[in-house]
Amino acid sequence: MPTAKFEVTLIGKSEHAPDLVIMGSHDIALDVVVGALAERGVRARTIAVGSLGGVSAASRGECDIAPVHLVDAASGVYNKHLLAPGLALVPGWRRMQGFVFRPGDARFEGCSAEVALQAALADPAILMVNRNAGSGTRVLIDSLLRGAKPPGYANQPRSHNAVTAAIAQNRADWGVAIAPVANLYGLGFLPIAPEHYDFLVVEARRRRPAVQAFIEVLRDEATRDRIRALGMEPAAQESI
Repeated sequence: MPTAKFEVTLIGKSEHAPDLVIMGSHDIALDVVVGALAERGVRARTIAVGSLGGVSAASRGECDIAPVHLVDAASGVYNKHLLAPGLALVPGWRRMQGFVFRPGDARFEGCSAEVALQAALADPAILMVNRNAGSGTRVLIDSLLRGAKPPGYANQPRSHNAVTAAIAQNRADWGVAIAPVANLYGLGFLPIAPEHYDFLVVEARRRRPAVQAFIEVLRDEATRDRIRALGMEPAAQESI
C-alpha cells in the first residue's frame, strides 16, 4: 500500500514542529525529563493517551517514545511483553500505585488497600473516580474490581492529578493513583503494588539527536535526583 502524503500548515509564525513526540502514559516525573530536555534546547510534545495507546502509537510509528507501565499477567513482569520488531525498551523509574482517600475517612483510615477496596465495594454511597480506558492504572483497577462497576466507575479522567483533585475536592471518595501525587494533594494512601514506568523507543528513530538527548537526560544525575525527590526510584544507569 503506497504511503499517503499530506500537506501540513503550521498556525502562527512562532509555531515549530516538536523535536520529539512522546505518546503514552503520563507521570509527573516525565515533566521533569521534558523540562531537562527544554534546558538542552530540545522541544518535546507529550500526548497522554494511556499505556495501551502509546503501544499502538509506537507500533504505527506515530511517535518517537511511548511511556508505558503494563504488567504481564502470566509472568508478573512489567513492559517486556510489549516488545515487538522495531521497538526497544528503555528503563525509566519505579513508582507505587495505591488506594487514595481523604485523610480521616474512617471507612479507609488504617486499613490495608484490600480491606479498603472491599469496604468501598460494599457501600453504594461511596463514590469512586476511575481512570481512562487504555491507561496502565485502569488495567490495574479493572483487575482489582474483577468485573464490579461501583458508583463513579464511569468517571474516567486522564491523569493521576485529576483523580486526586476529585478526591481532595470531595467530588469522589476514593480512587487509584501514584504515591507522589497523593502526597502532593495531602491525601491518604494505601499501597497496592510497585510498578515499572518505562519507555518504548521506535528503533528507526533511536539515533535521532532528540531521542539520544532523551536517553542522556534519563542518565543525568541531576535529573535522577529530581525524580527521587518526587518519591520515585530511577532505574540503574547501566540498564538505560
